Amino acid sequence: MNVNISQETIWLGIGFLGQALFSARFIVQWLKSEKEKKSVFPIAFWYFSIGGGVTLLAYAIYRQDPVFILGQGSGLFIYFRNLYFVIHERKQLDAVAD
Repeated sequence: MNVNISQETIWLGIGFLGQALFSARFIVQWLKSEKEKKSVFPIAFWYFSIGGGVTLLAYAIYRQDPVFILGQGSGLFIYFRNLYFVIHERKQLDAVAD
């Protein structure tokens, strides 16, 4: 059987994958918050944000959608910056504990 998958179908798959990753961050955050009985943002939230953001940015570039590109590009800056703060804070806490 010869399966011919078009470039458009592949990019649609990439777009849906990005959206799934991006949506998963809310599920991770919600489950962690329920467990802790307060609103928290686990580090996985930022990794899912980055993974989804990068994937959706690639899809937006393929679509040549400047609104979508600007939104995902600026969001990625914020996600990386927040991840930096989390990692930096953990390193400081580890240094104090030693």
